[in-house]
Amino acid sequence: MKQQPEIVTPRSVDMPRATVHTTANGVKIYTLDSNDFEVVRFSFVFHAGTSMQHKPFTASATANMLSEGSTSLTAQQIADELDFYGSYFDVNIDRDYSYISFVSLAKFFSETANVAEEILLRPAFEERELRNYCQKRKQSLTIERRKVEVQSREIFAEALFGANHPYGMSTDGEAYDDISREDIIALYNELYTAGNCFIVCSGRMSEDVLQRIETIVRKLPGGKHPEVYFPAIESTKRRLRNIDSALQSSIRIGRLLFSRTHPDFVGMQVVAAILGGYFGSRLMQNLREEHGYTYGVMAAMVNFDREGYLAIATQVAREHRDDALREIYTEIERLRTELISEQELQMVKNMMIGEVLRILDGPFGIADVTIENIMCGVDNGYTEQNVETIFAITPEEIRRLAEQYLKREDLIETVVG
Repeated sequence: MKQQPEIVTPRSVDMPRATVHTTANGVKIYTLDSNDFEVVRFSFVFHAGTSMQHKPFTASATANMLSEGSTSLTAQQIADELDFYGSYFDVNIDRDYSYISFVSLAKFFSETANVAEEILLRPAFEERELRNYCQKRKQSLTIERRKVEVQSREIFAEALFGANHPYGMSTDGEAYDDISREDIIALYNELYTAGNCFIVCSGRMSEDVLQRIETIVRKLPGGKHPEVYFPAIESTKRRLRNIDSALQSSIRIGRLLFSRTHPDFVGMQVVAAILGGYFGSRLMQNLREEHGYTYGVMAAMVNFDREGYLAIATQVAREHRDDALREIYTEIERLRTELISEQELQMVKNMMIGEVLRILDGPFGIADVTIENIMCGVDNGYTEQNVETIFAITPEEIRRLAEQYLKREDLIETVVG
């Protein structure tokens, strides 16, 4: 008779610490050496997200225009050069940061670094490329905003932070027509500086690789981290947008809480996971399996540079909107008043710790977690502490957190559809 092996949840993880190098112009380069892999990834992280812009859409336009030609290479030549060496270039931007990452085989690092230098230090920001970019993005935004899910996400952010807050504002696509080349150059000169970035490198590191990256970094123009005005938060408890033609309603429920370094952040991550953080979560069991209201529902903690919040999101057929809302609040209240069983809590712990281990299984995932920790002002020991916190959390602590932070009167609700 075959016997299933015992499932053992690790009580801890071993998170590599980054080695820190500081260049002559004050930029910190964090390296994570992993010689088992024949690849190198280096990510330039600039505090240049959408909350830093002075004009709508200029932050994302600047980041995405970096690879659209330099003073020496056209956009096509940049793409061909990276493709020839099997290298990869990626741009991501969020509310607070822009992430410019390059991945290459170790043996082609030098060639990739040459292209990276063109992209980072000598972007052309050609007028024709900018107009093409703005037109495409305007069309794409128009199409995206026809979806109730996209409208719901924007309205929820506005309800949380206020229409004039950098984390809550949304802008009509017509603003793309007002972006000029001078706007992009001005933002690039202000934010893409030595005083406003850090670099994380992972994979097969060597002294030559580090020196080459330092060569690029030392050429970054000087500058300080700019101060940005954030107005007071003005939350709205309930927002409803009716769309007669919509077949579905997009629901979002949540509230402002705190950033990742708050003592209760990890605990609230566990609370969110119990509600809607995996396929067998309580909201999935209720809304999908028992009632058939939706294909999926999620709950998560979201972290920005200055704020953090809890969000529950789902889409349901419009005739089930009120029923779905009732069941969501029922599950929240059950978590606030009843102790979760040890068996269910252990399953959630297994899932969460397993996800951490999955992310950390490779140099790129470790680099991503390192970037998050640096932005929060902590080292990689913070990740180890989080796993220990997850493992040790009790049913009583779950109920305390839910009771304290998920009061019905504190929750914000938006419905579109």
